[in-house]
Amino acid sequence: MTQGVETRLDGETLVVRIPMRFQRRGGRKRIVAPDGSAIVLSSKQQPDSTLLKALARAWRWQRLLDDGIYASVSDIGDAEKISKSYVSRILRLALLAPDIIGMILEGRSEQAVMLEQLERPLPASWKDQRDAIGQTRQSSPGCMAGSSPQTGG
Repeated sequence: MTQGVETRLDGETLVVRIPMRFQRRGGRKRIVAPDGSAIVLSSKQQPDSTLLKALARAWRWQRLLDDGIYASVSDIGDAEKISKSYVSRILRLALLAPDIIGMILEGRSEQAVMLEQLERPLPASWKDQRDAIGQTRQSSPGCMAGSSPQTGG
């Protein structure tokens, strides 16, 4: 075990104590271990919270329509106190290709697949959606080299 790390069982809860301190350097905070070395956090990409919220709303609203709780987009808009235009745009996300949804959930959409782009009408065909998103990503300044949603997944 690492020096100073303590683990104990507190009832049904496992408590892990890791000594560390926070240090400001150049306006950024970093975590420093007791020996002075920096603790590097995972560089795993994080999903865009705005896109996640939009996807969740789309799926929720689609389910409410499917279950007959609401009969129309207008009913959802009235109930949620938002415009039916917004509901319509967000509801389209429930029809996205599974691999595009996966890309968003995994955080691989990094500035390349933005909510603004997905709110525009997209083709019904998943292949055509991949092509449309791929073209957007290739022309986007923040696109990631080497990853193409056109290859499927």
